[in-house]
Formats: sequence, C-alpha cells, structure tokens
Amino acid sequence: MPTAFVLSGGGNLGAVQVGMLQALTERGIVPDLVVGTSVGAVNAAFLAAGPWQQRVEALGDIWARTRRRDVFPTPPRTVARAATGRTNHFVDPRPLRRLVERSVDYGRIEQSRIPLAIVATDVITGGEVVLRHGDVVDAVLASAAIPSVFPPVELDGHVLMDGGVVNNTAISVAGELGADVVYVLPTGYACALREPPGSALGMALHAVSLAIQRRLISDVAVWQHRCTLRVVPPLCPVSVAPTDFGHTAELRERARRATAQWLDRPLPDDQTSYLGVHEHSPDSGPVRVQSA
Repeated sequence: MPTAFVLSGGGNLGAVQVGMLQALTERGIVPDLVVGTSVGAVNAAFLAAGPWQQRVEALGDIWARTRRRDVFPTPPRTVARAATGRTNHFVDPRPLRRLVERSVDYGRIEQSRIPLAIVATDVITGGEVVLRHGDVVDAVLASAAIPSVFPPVELDGHVLMDGGVVNNTAISVAGELGADVVYVLPTGYACALREPPGSALGMALHAVSLAIQRRLISDVAVWQHRCTLRVVPPLCPVSVAPTDFGHTAELRERARRATAQWLDRPLPDDQTSYLGVHEHSPDSGPVRVQSA
C-alpha cells in the first residue's frame, strides 16, 4: 500500500510542516511518495533527497535560519518597477532561488531518492501541471511563484506560476499516482490576526491562504471516501503575519505536539470538521464561519 505525504502551500507557515513531519517520523510513518505545492514543494524537494529521518531534522535547521529577506525581499527598485507596470512581480526571486539551490543537492526531479511530484499552474491555460521530471530548482520556483509576488517561470515550453492557484493541497495528484494511504500536511492560515496585514504583500498572501483553505475542505470531503486519508490538523489559533519568519521554532514545536496528540486519538468520521474557515472570539475561542 504506497503511502504519500502531501505538503500544501502556505508561505512562512511551511514551518508548521516540520513539526508535523517530526511527529509522524517518530511513529515510523514515512512516505513512498512526496507531493508538494508552493512552500510545500520547497519542503518536499528537500525531503525527497533522503535519507528520510536525517532530512526531516535538517529541514528544521533550514527553517530556523530562514528570514524574510531570504524569501520575500522587496528592494525599492523592484517594487517601483512593478508599481509602474514595467514588471509583473514585486519580489526579487533570486534570494529564494539561492535558498533552494543550497538546500537541494540533486539536479533533476527524477534523481530524488524518494519519488517526488511538484504541482504548478500553467499561466496561459490555467491548467494544473504535475512535474515529475526536469530541473528540480526551476520546478520548485515555478510551484512557489505566487502571482504578482514572484515572476512566472518558463519550463519545458510552459509558463508556470504557483501551483496553489489550482491545487494547493494536491491530494488528487497523490491518488492519481497510485497512493493508497495519503497523509495531508496542511499549513493552515493565520486565523487569529488582531488586525489586517499592514503591507500589500502580507494582505495578498493572507487572501490567498483563505481562498485555498476552502479548496482543501472540498477536496478532503471527496477523497476521504476514496482512499485511506489522514489529514493532520493545522495549528489553531495562528496569529503570525504572513511575512514574519521569526516564530519558526514556536510553530514547529506546537505542530509536533499537536500532531503527536492527534495520532493518539480516533480519526473523526468527517475530517473536514476541523478545517473550516473561522474567526476567533476573545471569550469562546474559534467561531466557525459557514462556507457560501
């Protein structure tokens, strides 16, 4: 029974996946296939080099060192060019490329020790593109190319952008590739912000995270009846701003503890029950918001 790990997108909340991975690995749960989208593709490409346990621990070290300037630098010249319509992105992609190049020590996707699938979106057709072959760094950058934040990536005749646009948590890809058991590692979203994000970049990332959470709920509702699906509950509440990389250790440890506790509990009949978009009441905690 092939087991797949599906790592969703979620910007700086990708640190949450490290804690989830640590808890799963401690229980001897490891994948035969890794599927990643956006920051989940960054994590997945690193993990797929193997050996698994060593890569999980090393991934934690990478996240501990990562800061906003390594992922979302916004030099004034680039911002000015974007604001005047002379370029299609606000963030210089070169620091993220250097981060991925330092982290991934194999050249092509098909050379990974653990089979890897990376999800991107075709800018022209709007279709889903599942990358199983080709340059791994280019594939990761394409999957993480948040529209208007990073530039799209030209790869194998396609112009590609963030896979989260079409399939941020690619359960369907894992199922189509033959996985019988699928562990989903969602990053969640910032659900307890005291005020709206204060920057254009932060607002864009927060809006994207809310939209893709609804797609996750729909996919889980379908796939929990088609395969052995295990959706690790995302952290709640999370009040970390979308561009704040200063809470990595806290997020990782909270996720590790929460995932270990989840593994000890019976699985609910409906795993969408803990995924709904919600607000937080100061007195009563989470308040669910019904989807339209």
